[in-house]
Amino acid sequence: MESTDILTIDSLLDHVQATPARLGRTRLISIDGPAGSGKTTLAARFAARAEARGLHTLVLHMDDLYDGWDGAVRGFGLLRDHVLKRLADGREGRYRRYDWGLAAYAELHVVPVTLDLLIVEGVTSSDRDADPWQSLRVWIETTNEVRLDRGIERDGEALRDHWLDWMRWERDHFAGQGTRDRANVIVDGNPTQPHDQQTELLTKAVNLSPDSSAAS
Repeated sequence: MESTDILTIDSLLDHVQATPARLGRTRLISIDGPAGSGKTTLAARFAARAEARGLHTLVLHMDDLYDGWDGAVRGFGLLRDHVLKRLADGREGRYRRYDWGLAAYAELHVVPVTLDLLIVEGVTSSDRDADPWQSLRVWIETTNEVRLDRGIERDGEALRDHWLDWMRWERDHFAGQGTRDRANVIVDGNPTQPHDQQTELLTKAVNLSPDSSAAS
């Protein structure tokens, strides 16, 4: 049975900085988990702590790569081929942001090779094809009820069916990828235990052993 423990974001950043860079000169943190679990908020907290220590940091949102509700796998392909592979080869990454309102890709974004830390958050960010480049894989989760409530509050009742379809799809996708089992840290996305929400995480499991990709 899993228990919850408090872990600081700074301790995880210490760990990441102590590992070899796997993406050119850049270290990659992937934050995955079901929709509505808190990935975007968690990524912002990691970025704030990283920037406080002077690290050149960028957060990339997978939502900006999906071309619609059925575009998650294609979005990861864009991340892999046009950002991660290019950075690993010493070239700047490039992607166009998908405009959900216009249903089309919009302006070009550049991911510089000078980054110290790239944080990618979103469903598929920890897919197996990204394993060679990752310094840390984080999984965040909460209940289906909390996730759906958050999604409807953000997107509106009219998108409930899209949310339900997405939740079914991502469940099967995560099972096929073994995403949760491969995570180095599993975070409670709706914690009730008192802690500093800006600097601390409530974790359900931590695997930073020498055998993990985050520590090898």
